[in-house]
Amino acid sequence: MGLSLDSPVKSSTVDNHSWRALVAKYQQPDLRKSIFQVANSFGGLFICWGAMLWSIHVGYWLTLLISIPAAGFLVRTFIIQHDCGHGSFFAKRQANDIVGTVCSLFTLVPYKFWRKCHAIHHAHHAELEERGIGDVWTMTTEEFVQAPWWKRVVYRVFRNPFFLFGIAPTISFVILERFTFSAEENWRHGERASVWWLNIALVVLLTIESLIWGVSTVIMVNLPIIVIAATVGTWLFYVQHQFERTYWEHTPQWDYTLAALQGSSYYQLPRVLQWFTGNIGYHHIHHLSPRIPNYHLQECHESHPLFQRVVHLTLRTSLKTIWLTLWDENRQRLVTFSEALQTDSRVVKVSPSTTSS
Repeated sequence: MGLSLDSPVKSSTVDNHSWRALVAKYQQPDLRKSIFQVANSFGGLFICWGAMLWSIHVGYWLTLLISIPAAGFLVRTFIIQHDCGHGSFFAKRQANDIVGTVCSLFTLVPYKFWRKCHAIHHAHHAELEERGIGDVWTMTTEEFVQAPWWKRVVYRVFRNPFFLFGIAPTISFVILERFTFSAEENWRHGERASVWWLNIALVVLLTIESLIWGVSTVIMVNLPIIVIAATVGTWLFYVQHQFERTYWEHTPQWDYTLAALQGSSYYQLPRVLQWFTGNIGYHHIHHLSPRIPNYHLQECHESHPLFQRVVHLTLRTSLKTIWLTLWDENRQRLVTFSEALQTDSRVVKVSPSTTSS
């Protein structure tokens, strides 16, 4: 599935103090690099957006063609919002919050609410007892076997590549991000309010755009950008955690360092895609230290052999991950439904007549 340059990191080979010392110097944001990244990301997005408005009069095929790099710049904008949420993009929190909030007007993702969800993801990534917020729904083989028939049907539909990468991304970014379904009672009011304030701002912006260019033009320009960017973003998040030899563990044995270095992949992308995705392919480094801004991730990865002893995925090898669906605790790896069937024939029984659940 993936290629590892060396033996994988084990808990006995590294402790918190050693890797923290190694990453410390990469955690300082560089104001010039941050400003330059904001300028070229928003600049590229605005140029593409303007070109798409112009191209409609030439042919919609050209509009759709330009939407591809436009989506790339939107992904890059989301990476800026992502870093701001971690407090790593600027030295001052206020600067992170302002820029992150501005980014949310384009990504459609409420800044403070998503920041909370994502913080939970980082705090409990790969911890079996803490699944549910900020991750891709993943069941163990035993959970799937024991689940009622309707839940197994829903899970099969959800993990189907056509739904997971073709339908779900747009639904998630356009519709689900407009609500606070995943919020828990102890969340701050500001985190919930950020959703409603963003919704209001989006209504105002879209209304102004529609009055100037017309509703149909606004939809024809904005929708393909959102669809492509949402799909790319979903794929990146999926492939960086959902690979065969990933890491999942129960709370008593769960280890933060192993969750980062074994439960996150190094997605080796072509240079142009690495640029558009803000180095997020170095996801193992990011999970090890979220305080490292995206423009320092590669340098940190290359600084020590420890950081290179992880699962490497390429565009070609990553495609094989789409069929991995269940975590097999006995084999300690993600398996397909077919592989799970080899262990327990009940995996395929999904009709109400075949279960007493």
